Amino acid sequence: MNEEQVGILDGRVFMVCDRSGDILESADGSLGLFAHDTRLLSKWVLTVDGERLSTLAIDDVHYFENRFYLVPGRQDVYVNSTLSVRRVHTLSSGLHEDLEIINHDGEPVDIVVRIEVDADFADLFEAKDGLVSKRGRHYRRIEDSQLILGYERDRFRRETVISSSTPAEIGNAGLTLRVHLEPYGGWKTRLSATPSLPVPQGLERLALPRGTASAEEKARQLTEWLDMAPRLESSWEPLRATYRRSLIDLAALRFSPFLAEDRSMPAAGLPWFMALFGRDSIFASLQALPFVSELAATTLRVLAFRQGSRVDDFREEEPGRILHEMRYGEKSVFEESPHTPYFGSADATPLFLVLLDEYERWTGDEDLVRSLEQEAREAVDWINKYADRSGIGYVSFQRRNTLNGLENQCWKDSWDGVSFRDGRLPGFPRATCELQGYAYDAKIRTARLARNIWGDAAFAARLEQEAAELKERFNRDFWVNEGEYMALALDRDGRQVDALSSNIGHLLWSGIVDEPKAECLVRHLMSPRLFSGWGVRTLAEGEARYNPIGYHVGTIWPFDNSIIAWGLRRYGYPEPAARIAAGILDAAVFYDGRLPEAFAGYARSETMFPVNYPTACSPQAWSAGAPLLLLRTMLGLEPRGEDLIIRPALPSNLGHVALLDIPGRWGHLDAYGRSPDATKSHDQQTSPQQLSSP
Repeated sequence: MNEEQVGILDGRVFMVCDRSGDILESADGSLGLFAHDTRLLSKWVLTVDGERLSTLAIDDVHYFENRFYLVPGRQDVYVNSTLSVRRVHTLSSGLHEDLEIINHDGEPVDIVVRIEVDADFADLFEAKDGLVSKRGRHYRRIEDSQLILGYERDRFRRETVISSSTPAEIGNAGLTLRVHLEPYGGWKTRLSATPSLPVPQGLERLALPRGTASAEEKARQLTEWLDMAPRLESSWEPLRATYRRSLIDLAALRFSPFLAEDRSMPAAGLPWFMALFGRDSIFASLQALPFVSELAATTLRVLAFRQGSRVDDFREEEPGRILHEMRYGEKSVFEESPHTPYFGSADATPLFLVLLDEYERWTGDEDLVRSLEQEAREAVDWINKYADRSGIGYVSFQRRNTLNGLENQCWKDSWDGVSFRDGRLPGFPRATCELQGYAYDAKIRTARLARNIWGDAAFAARLEQEAAELKERFNRDFWVNEGEYMALALDRDGRQVDALSSNIGHLLWSGIVDEPKAECLVRHLMSPRLFSGWGVRTLAEGEARYNPIGYHVGTIWPFDNSIIAWGLRRYGYPEPAARIAAGILDAAVFYDGRLPEAFAGYARSETMFPVNYPTACSPQAWSAGAPLLLLRTMLGLEPRGEDLIIRPALPSNLGHVALLDIPGRWGHLDAYGRSPDATKSHDQQTSPQQLSSP
């Protein structure tokens, strides 16, 4: 969303409007009320006596509720309105707008309030691409004092029901309310736009909205969510604010999927990714695991249930493969897009195994690991039988759905996200370096589960042998001798795709890098070409495709940096990890604690603040999770059997940090850390990155 837009969300229902609370046609197609991948309102415009409203202030109350304070018409220094208007938007399966108008004059007044409405019922992909072309029939009718907007195409039908809590004149274009206000008097009504989403037989439990909790109940649930998480104490106030914002945003992005109606998992991000995503949900669950393990447990169960079971080129499904994305809109129902679900991801499957092991290491929940043994074995089989597209012994990708499948099936999935140093794009299949790290880590971790929980020592030994062989080959084939770093990828012929990228930090996290080579990777990661001062860029400055505002070719991703910092700690480099944490946390201050999907890669010496990436998702699950993982990294939290290891390494002059009541298989423990300069006087507003860095 951009700065002129305001969003609220509740599970897979979300609304994006302008700063006056209206929905109008927008250049990026993001304005509207959406539920389950369909835009149910494309117009929602309030007028008083024919005039639109001017915004005085907006109160961001909760992730599911906003308040707008407005006056009719355009105001200037010579004209003061005698009417004030308050709009309160609340999501609960649909939109509920509590509208209040107050007369500040000593004379009575009669006004005409009108809400103009429309619904194009665009599939989310149509809205995102600005290509709304419907094959079905739109209709509208007035029934039981309600305006019903509808759309149907064969067995697919969607409706939006518009109503008012006070008498209104209802027409095909909206509702008109005639209001009399006494001197200094007020008037209230509730306007509602609620979805009716009948779906084809067999899909009912997958697509209908869950729950109609009141705003008060949602607020209580949010308080309980925050209370369950560890308590953070820090002498640097912005860290506390960022921590709280991250937990709230993860709460906002939760939804309860089928088979888990009383549990939740994270959707990927607002506005376009309010859905189940394999990679994003796994990474966000990993980041949040020490704080709210519920997300990981639900993510594992749901992804296991939806694991691939057949070969389907359109959906790129294969036995054992973990899905990439699940959608319920018109295009998916009629198989005009492959997202029911779509499996075009080369990394979700090994990451599923990584999350399964990490979840057990933290929680000790062996029952879940036993219940998913078959799915875990099938995921390993997918890595060994299907993932090597090029036949050179590495996990690689090449889309089989050539109509609308993803070309790049790694996390840098934009068209130019994988390139040579000179800017050329390699052919397919492509074996990106981090995929090999994920596969290595997945096999090492699954071997531990096989030996300790499933009682299969032979399977464990086989996986460990395969991992060792992969590590040996990888360190030979991906190592760029001239630059002393790991290539971004190998092309179909095994040639090194030699761009220098942030992906090398993921290799440290996975543990696939030989110790002697790790120091070289750290040097590159912390060099001015990659590290901007705010964070590590996705692509090094000086590479042919480098662009500080390019999606995967120079921007800084908080999620990416949290994984890199975690990897630095794994290889024994706590001070560089602390520098990265400091840069990202400093950037969070400028976003009021809510880190966006990405921001520009300009050097910190050139900018007093991080520069926005123009179309970044916010909130986004793995960006909300980044401060949590950075906290874990700075405090050096690692489970070891029934114990929690704590080895703090904080940024210089961050002061003290305490994380209290950390849940895990050990019960609840506290972690404390103190930065090197904590004994000196500490300005509450001083940025740790501005101080001396290691």
